[in-house]
Amino acid sequence: MERSREWVGIRAAVGLAFLVAVLSVTTGVVNIAARSVSGPFAGAVPAVVHETAGFTGTLTGFLMLVSAIGLRRGLRAAWYSTLLLLPITAAQGLLQVSEYSYPLVVVSLAALPVVLLNRRRFDRDLDLTGTQLAALVALVGAQAYGTVGTYALREGFDGVTTLTDAFWFTVVTGSTVGYGDVTPAPDDPGAKLFGISVLLVNVSSFAVALGVLLTPAIEARLSKALGKMTETDLELLENHILVLGHGELTEPIVEELGSRTRFLVVTPDAERARALTERGFDTLVANPSDEAPLRRARIDAARAAVVATNNDAEDALSILTARQLNDDLRIVAAATDRENVDKLRRAGADAVISPASIGGHLLVESALGDEGTEALAERILTDRSSDGDGDGDEEP
Repeated sequence: MERSREWVGIRAAVGLAFLVAVLSVTTGVVNIAARSVSGPFAGAVPAVVHETAGFTGTLTGFLMLVSAIGLRRGLRAAWYSTLLLLPITAAQGLLQVSEYSYPLVVVSLAALPVVLLNRRRFDRDLDLTGTQLAALVALVGAQAYGTVGTYALREGFDGVTTLTDAFWFTVVTGSTVGYGDVTPAPDDPGAKLFGISVLLVNVSSFAVALGVLLTPAIEARLSKALGKMTETDLELLENHILVLGHGELTEPIVEELGSRTRFLVVTPDAERARALTERGFDTLVANPSDEAPLRRARIDAARAAVVATNNDAEDALSILTARQLNDDLRIVAAATDRENVDKLRRAGADAVISPASIGGHLLVESALGDEGTEALAERILTDRSSDGDGDGDEEP
């Protein structure tokens, strides 16, 4: 039951979308060159439809890949595009009439209800920056300029008679491929100058687009290097545990959680956060008693919060803030001083544990000859030693 919510959640939708994209590209490439057909529609699908479905299936796969990336960011626009593309990929799989396409059809149909059920989870608007808008306008404008201009000057180009020919010339010129099948007439300087302008405009627009695409990836790498999570990573958090603050008491908790469930450590210490990130733990550099970072950490979707630093006063503030933001959240705290146990409970913690009291109780019971208590303490220490260096003996 703990994993059921994740299984039908945003990760399942994103994962299935990525899988459909990969299958669509792969089967499209395979079926482009396939000469044999099979399946219930083999006799009903014309050869031209079979070949076209293979070619367009590859293109649809790349479009699905873009939609899957958008889903990973929680974009509502990506949800709509995925919902539109899934029936198309399924139909293309059927029209490719090949046994290699059956997995694509099955996965596409299976992904459709998962994406539909998670509609509310994709609620982020497509917020394009000025640079992204400029790149989009530049790409569209460059293609339109080259296509319309080449068609208008088609008398000066050898091999241009239709808009398709003009668009072909624009694409191969902008990509600097230059197959040589469409060229300006040798005696027409106007067509040559226009061809030069098409080359410059298209190359510039592609350069802007590449800059827009690469910049977020570079920023994400820098964020990881600095011990920070990207906004996309934070938006994907679901059914996780928040560890508010980090101290000596927190370290064994982090080690235990790391092998059992996903969690996020919120700490204002950048150096400590970087060290935790290098160990593979998710971290957010922020004050755990502030509302804004806890909202970014998806406290509304968290299953529990653990507060166990060496400062009970700071822990109390973190508990108060967490309880205010999510009244149903289970909050567990550790009190450094025994007299602060009740205070942390009043702050909003559901359970408060005093390590000093527990340790004292175990020591006293062991001193009085309670062999069961001593065995429990030895088992705890043995398990911790085994987890730390691998040299501890396994308890029977």
